[in-house]
Amino acid sequence: MNKTINRWYVVLGAVLVQMCIGAIYTWSLFNQPLMDKFGWEKGDVVLTYSIAVFVFAFSTIFSGSLQDKIGPKKVATIGVILYATGLMLASTATSLMQLYIYYGVIAGAGVGFAYVCPLSTCIKWFPEKRGFITGIAVGSFGLGSLVFKSVIQYFITNSGVSETFLYLGGIYLVLGLIGSQFLVLPQVKEESISKNNLEIKEANFTVGEMIKTKSFYLIMVMYLFACMSGLLVIGLAKDIGMQLAGLEASVAANAVAMISMSVVTLNYFTFFISLSGIAFCFGGFLAVFPTITGEYYGIKNLGANYGLVYQAYGLAALVGPIIVANAGGLKPTFLIAAILALIGAGLTFILKAPEEEEFSAKKVAA
Repeated sequence: MNKTINRWYVVLGAVLVQMCIGAIYTWSLFNQPLMDKFGWEKGDVVLTYSIAVFVFAFSTIFSGSLQDKIGPKKVATIGVILYATGLMLASTATSLMQLYIYYGVIAGAGVGFAYVCPLSTCIKWFPEKRGFITGIAVGSFGLGSLVFKSVIQYFITNSGVSETFLYLGGIYLVLGLIGSQFLVLPQVKEESISKNNLEIKEANFTVGEMIKTKSFYLIMVMYLFACMSGLLVIGLAKDIGMQLAGLEASVAANAVAMISMSVVTLNYFTFFISLSGIAFCFGGFLAVFPTITGEYYGIKNLGANYGLVYQAYGLAALVGPIIVANAGGLKPTFLIAAILALIGAGLTFILKAPEEEEFSAKKVAA
C-alpha cells in the first residue's frame, strides 16, 4: 500500500484523525450542562479537562515510541478506539470520579496515542515541506473544535449532555478509524529520505542522545512557556471575555498583546481582534516545534523524540492553573504569562542545532 498510495491521502487521513481528537478543545461546552444535570461545582467539572490534557500529553511519551516501532496506523487506531470508548463510557457517568476516569484518563490517553501519529507520518512523507505539512496537521487539530461545536450544541440541546457523549463517541470512532488507515509510512533508506530524486541526509538522534543536548532543554522551556499561555486562553476564554474582554498569548507577538490587555480596558471589537491574533500565533507556535524537533534530531525517531518534547504541553496544563489561583486575578496572570513568553522568545536567539552546539564546544576547547 505504501508503495502506491498518493501521499495526499495520508494528509487526508491525518486531517480526519486530528479533527476528531481535536474536539477535546470543546470541553467548555459541557461544563454548564453537567453542572445543571448533576449539581456539581464548576471547579470540579473543569478539572476533567485538566486531567484529560495532562494524560493526553503524558501518553505521547509511550505512543511516540510505540509508533516508531509498530507503525502509526496501529497506534492511531488504538488511540481512536480509546478516545471513542472513553466518550461512550462518559455517557454513563453519574459521579465525578467516573467522569475523571472515563473522559479524563481513557479519552485523554486516546488523544495522546493518536496525536503524534499524523504529525510524524506527514513529516516523513513531506520532508521538503515540513513546516507546511505540520501546519496542516496541527491546524486540523484546532479545526476539530470549530467543526464539531455546532454538532455538540445540537446534541446537548436536543438529547442531553450524557447522550451527547455517546453520539460523539460513535462519530469519532467511525471518522477516526477511517483516517487512521491512511497513516502508513513511505519506503525510506536507513539514513535518508528520497522523494522525486531528492535525497536529504540527516543525523537521527535517539531519545537518549537527544536529552544530552543543550538545545533539548531550551526547546522544552520555550515550549512550556508558550503552551502555558495558550492553554490559559483556551481554559479561561469565557471568563476573560466576561471580566476583561481580552485574551493573552504564547509567543513574542502574543506576549505584547497580552501585556496591553493587562493594562488597557478592552471592548467587544478589540476583544475579538486580540482573540484572533492570539489564536493565530498559538496555532503557529504549535506547528513550529514538531518541525524543529525533526530538523534538529532527525525524522527517523521523530515520534519518540517529539513525544518527549510534548511533555512541556502537559506541564503547562498543570502550571497554568496554579498561576491563576495565586496571581490575584486575570490581569496579573496575563503579566506573569507575558513575561514568561518574552523570556521564551529571548531563548530563540541562543537556541542552536545540536551540530552547532558540538562545533561551538570544539571551538572553545581548541
